[in-house]
Amino acid sequence: MGAEQRHAGGRPRSFDEGQALDEALDVFWRLGYEGASLAELTQAMGINKPSMYAVFGSKEQLFVRALGRYSQRYHDHLRQVLSKPRAYDILESYLRDTAKAVRAGNALGCLSIQGGISCGPNNARIPQLLAEYRHGIEVAIAKALAGADDAPHNDTEALAGFAVTIGKGLAVDAAAGVEQARLDAAVDVALAGLAMLLGSSLRTDDADGRSRERTATTL
Repeated sequence: MGAEQRHAGGRPRSFDEGQALDEALDVFWRLGYEGASLAELTQAMGINKPSMYAVFGSKEQLFVRALGRYSQRYHDHLRQVLSKPRAYDILESYLRDTAKAVRAGNALGCLSIQGGISCGPNNARIPQLLAEYRHGIEVAIAKALAGADDAPHNDTEALAGFAVTIGKGLAVDAAAGVEQARLDAAVDVALAGLAMLLGSSLRTDDADGRSRERTATTL
C-alpha cells in the first residue's frame, strides 16, 4: 500500500506504507514503546513527522498498526507450527519454534516483551495491547490442542498458558544474550514434564545415533 509524503514546496512523494510499518516495528522492538522517539521512528521509516502524523495519526496509532501487521504475519506462521496431529507434538513444535525465533531476526527476544511489558500512566494501553496479543497466542494453542487426534483430558487453556509462559521466559533470556543451547535445554526440560503429563512417546537418540522411542508414564 502506498502513501504520500510531502516535500518542501508541496510536491508529493510516495512511500511504501507496509515497509514503513516494518521499520517502525523494528525500532519499537529494539527500544520499546517509550524508548522509541519520534525522531528515531521517522528516520527509520524514511518519512518526516508531519507525514507520520498525516498517515498514521499518532505514535500510539503507529504502534497499533505495526503490532497488527506483526500479529497477522505471526499467526499465519503459527498456524503452520501448530498443525501437528498430537497434543505433545503441537506443544513441542511451538516451543522449539519459539526457542529459535527469539534469537533470529534483527532484534533478540520478542516484541510482546521488549515492546512494553510496562509503561507509564500515559501509555498504559500499550502493555494491555501486548497482553492481548500474547493471549491470542494462548487461544490459538488451546484450540489446536482441543482439535488434536489425542485431545488431552487436561485443561487445554492451562497447557497453552504454560507453553506461552515458557515462551516468554525464552524471550527474556534471549534478549539478555543467553545462547541457543541453553534455550533449547530449557525447552527439553519443559517438554519432559509435558510428556509425563500427557503420557506421550518421546523420540531420543542412542549413543550410536539410532533413534528409539521412550514412552513416558502418565501422572
